[in-house]
Amino acid sequence: MKIPFAKPLITKKERSFVSKVLASPILTHGENLINFENNFKKKFNFKYAHGVSSCTAALHLSFMAIDLKNGDEVIVPNQTHVSTVHTFEILGAKPIFIDSNNFDGNMDVNKIENKITKNTKAIVVVHYLGKPADILKIKKICKKKKLYLIEDCALSIGARVNNKYVGGFGDFGCFSFYPAKHITTADGGMLVCKNKKFYKKIKLLKGFGVDKNFNERKVPGEYDVKLLGLNYRLDEIRSRLGISQLKKLDYFVSIREKNYLFLKNSFKKIKQFKLLNLDSENNKKSSYYCVSIILSNKLKKDRLKIIKKLKDNGIGTSIHYPKIVSDYTYYKKKYKISPKNFPNASIMSYRSINLPVGPHLTKKNLLFITSTIKEIFKKFI
Repeated sequence: MKIPFAKPLITKKERSFVSKVLASPILTHGENLINFENNFKKKFNFKYAHGVSSCTAALHLSFMAIDLKNGDEVIVPNQTHVSTVHTFEILGAKPIFIDSNNFDGNMDVNKIENKITKNTKAIVVVHYLGKPADILKIKKICKKKKLYLIEDCALSIGARVNNKYVGGFGDFGCFSFYPAKHITTADGGMLVCKNKKFYKKIKLLKGFGVDKNFNERKVPGEYDVKLLGLNYRLDEIRSRLGISQLKKLDYFVSIREKNYLFLKNSFKKIKQFKLLNLDSENNKKSSYYCVSIILSNKLKKDRLKIIKKLKDNGIGTSIHYPKIVSDYTYYKKKYKISPKNFPNASIMSYRSINLPVGPHLTKKNLLFITSTIKEIFKKFI
């Protein structure tokens, strides 16, 4: 039996939609992108949306839009994908890393204010593994300190706080449609914002700084370059797939929740690990990216051995993420930060194994994952 950690579910109908786009004369700057952006805004009640080439592009564009520069500081969780930090590090800004809390892996909101200086320009919130962070408290801090708030929603599309979707709390919300995510466009992303000035600026930034795309030019070659931009556009092919996938998001999340709860309940009696709390609770609705097991300290050296056993049994796993950002060679050499300063984030990185809950799983798959996990961990009693 082969059970991948993630598997995009693309139907024959969706393939036919893509084929029709490929047969058309317009592969960029067309109606599919406009429709995808409009559908995305409408579904989540966002004001402005730009389809972009990736979540990384969305983050980079957000920092470019606020004119982040050399010497600025950005507060960011140390437990995140390295791209979250790369996108402002490349602009010359300095990351100010924050430890995770010890129950759901999100940034510890109680450690933020002491890290704010006169150079702080923004706070990045990563809604970890689909569980919303304490966004209301963080938003309050941003308002008090006059800081920009950027939400990294790469793993949390559809998650909510007080019935409001993540991505809509900050100045910018950044989403991913990579194949392992809740919905996919093969690759791609969406950048949402509230400010019309930023929306217009990002339109230029994502397309070389050119003020008119080819559909907007009365005469070929009639355009100007207003600022320094990049090519971060989303094409018609991926946009058409995105339109269809977006319609299935609620269904996909509901299946993820059922699968998550099944595995969670199946693992209750296993003492060698605990589960990260990715449940929906109180005012927070999770989007259930995965089940994350945190090995006991005694078993941390056996993680790769356990992952290999799961792989040998055909069960795909993932780690989010294999190191805290400050421990990757580039950041370690530059900033020389000890992982001891981030005990909770280090536990997530160095003792976690993430299991699939996606809608590609069958009941037979779930039962097999459960029995295999129980059998493997019997040997570590």
